[in-house]
Amino acid sequence: MKKVTLALIGAGDRGMNCYAPYTLENPWKAEFVAVAERDPEKRRQFAESYHISPKYCFDDFEEMLKGPKVADAVMICTSDQLHFKPAVQAMEKGYHIMMEKPMSTTPEQCMALWKASRTYDRMFILCFVLRYTEFFSTIYQVIKSGRIGMVNSINHMENIPLIDQVHAFTRGIFRKAETACPIILSHCCHDLDIISWFAGSRCKKIASFGGLTFFCEKNAPEGSPKRCLDGCPVSSQCKYYAPNYYLTEDIGWPTSTIGTDMSFEGRLQALQASPYGRCVFHCDNDVADNQTVIMEFENGVTANFSLQPFASESGRTMKITGTRGEIQADMEKNIIQIFDHLTGRIEHMQVKPSRYKYGGGDHGIMEYFIDQVSKEAQGGWTSMDSSIEAHMIAFAAEKSRKESVVVDMDTFRKQMLAG
Repeated sequence: MKKVTLALIGAGDRGMNCYAPYTLENPWKAEFVAVAERDPEKRRQFAESYHISPKYCFDDFEEMLKGPKVADAVMICTSDQLHFKPAVQAMEKGYHIMMEKPMSTTPEQCMALWKASRTYDRMFILCFVLRYTEFFSTIYQVIKSGRIGMVNSINHMENIPLIDQVHAFTRGIFRKAETACPIILSHCCHDLDIISWFAGSRCKKIASFGGLTFFCEKNAPEGSPKRCLDGCPVSSQCKYYAPNYYLTEDIGWPTSTIGTDMSFEGRLQALQASPYGRCVFHCDNDVADNQTVIMEFENGVTANFSLQPFASESGRTMKITGTRGEIQADMEKNIIQIFDHLTGRIEHMQVKPSRYKYGGGDHGIMEYFIDQVSKEAQGGWTSMDSSIEAHMIAFAAEKSRKESVVVDMDTFRKQMLAG
């Protein structure tokens, strides 16, 4: 098995802290030899951590990709709206590609990438990391074994940790659909992929409801300023008070993403000048903080997906009913229960917790990608064919939510493909 060389495009939190560390634990399998990052401090930090020569440190992806190939594969971890161009250029150069979700922020660009990838003779996988967790792969194997018979319905809840909603989708870079994308795409497209995977069929019809219900001006406490540090009269009673998030001794995520200077003074300055210091009720956010998606699949399976940041417990929970039994699963607790309709027997499965983030999905997809590239294998478990389906479901759900319509997926796909 040959050692795989990698180039990183976008040294933000996901690229630097979630995927790249795999190479430090497995230096005989893979190494980073190049980085393209606009932020000079992030570029310097990544190059220093991964021992990259200044010759292969680039200001942007175009500078990296215009020259000869510098690695076997590229990892594209830029902001969502910047995925399309480097992916196209990397394909043209013949790189293997692993790209952070979502593919792009428009259905037209997603379709264009999907069509291009079908003639591409290299690995091109999207980071739908949930498929690579032991938790969800175990559920899939139970379904495939026939133990619950034919799947009849799927109910999936994504209990977003409140800190994630406040940091990323209210104050942070994912707060506006125009500059990022709808939350159902940016945060939940891999949840929709899991539902589609378990249903074992293409989606037929879809409807969605919800919107921005709480983190908006009408719910601002009386007298609250635009910024938390500007003398907020309710700071001691507010669970969203920015200093309580970012000025503690913990400088891990999410604090690590508000800037590159993690000193107290540096973080204080960030709260005084950056979006992360704003009152959550006085931000310019417009993405939903409450959304439900209802799906019907071509094989008759129905599914319900709920996005909820105000649940008492965080994490993902599922209930899958079948003709012979039922699965109830809690990812946070790593518990899967299988109920048998005939015998009434309940089997409890305790999935071994992963020492890696997000249930081990980030590590698992890196393991798979590196292994396949080293073998010069083609295609992938998370193929672009399955990935495009989850994206179309997300875009259709947003169309349904905004226009109050039930979307026929076959018609929607044809429109997007033609557009």
